[in-house]
Amino acid sequence: MEPTDRCDDGPGRTLPTIDRNRCEAKSDCVRVCPYSVFEVRKLAAEERAALSWFTRLRVAVHGGKQAFVVAPGECHACGLCVSACPEHAIRLVAAGSAS
Repeated sequence: MEPTDRCDDGPGRTLPTIDRNRCEAKSDCVRVCPYSVFEVRKLAAEERAALSWFTRLRVAVHGGKQAFVVAPGECHACGLCVSACPEHAIRLVAAGSAS
């Protein structure tokens, strides 16, 4: 089965969310997503400031980077990112629901 065979045919109904306290920027989500929903980049100063001190320390150890959802409307809910994330930092939520 192709990875895209697992995907929902209606993009945007389910959105990925990333737990900032868990993400270690290993890029597995970027690598497995067939729709380019994710990117890994350095956090801006204001993004780092919003994190707990322990999470800031972890982010620093991992090059100051984390994964971000850059195209949430392109998500087809295949779950490949959820399965691939070694930190279990990604979950899928229904669009419009509280994350």
